[in-house]
Amino acid sequence: MHLDVVELRNFYYRTGLGRAAQRAIREQVVSYWPDARRQTVAGFGFSVPLLRPFLADARRVIALMPDQQGVMHWPAGMPNVSALCPETRWPVQTGFVDKLLVMHGLETSDAPDALLEECWRALGPGGKAMFIVPNRGGLWSRSDSTPFGYGRPYSLGQLESQLRRARFVPERHAAVLFQPPSHKRHWLRWGPVWEKIGRRLSSGLAGGVLVVEASKQVYAKTGSGTPEAVRRKGGVLEGLRPAPEAKPV
Repeated sequence: MHLDVVELRNFYYRTGLGRAAQRAIREQVVSYWPDARRQTVAGFGFSVPLLRPFLADARRVIALMPDQQGVMHWPAGMPNVSALCPETRWPVQTGFVDKLLVMHGLETSDAPDALLEECWRALGPGGKAMFIVPNRGGLWSRSDSTPFGYGRPYSLGQLESQLRRARFVPERHAAVLFQPPSHKRHWLRWGPVWEKIGRRLSSGLAGGVLVVEASKQVYAKTGSGTPEAVRRKGGVLEGLRPAPEAKPV
């Protein structure tokens, strides 16, 4: 069951812990994807805290929000790029997306395999997807004071296995949110220090959240019947199918 968009918005934009989580996860996303020029970047779930860095340079940014969650106008003070949609039927043409972010979408989905199939469909050949999920072995999945305490937490092996079954190729991973999931000022003050120490000393699996990047590799048969990776990316289809107009919450 997806969380309500108002609860997600309030956590990420109106609490110190939410802003700290937003900053730590976004830094990891940008370190993996520093450049999205002339690309279409989409997010599913509640991914808007991570999409802002791409607004300046990406060809197009789309924030897809599942109908069970609800939708909000985003970004504030700018033309809306968010859309409400069924979690397994996005208003996006096949192969339209170059980069896809999924946060608060997979672990709360009632049909995770079908959702991953839709992620695969939306990505173009060679496209990249990044999945942000609660870590089964971390503290954040055990606390209901944050959105990461809801839904199904994953171990790294579980997530990578599910992605492979969906024909994705996991490429790299990281863990973030080493600070305790506490709203107390003391812990918030030391949050950046916890993140630095955790990333340097941890095996990469002790953080509260797992970040896994995977790619869509499409293979074509050669004349001899031997599979060969498609080397050139296909043209990205332009335009979106009509979607319900998002209204501010």
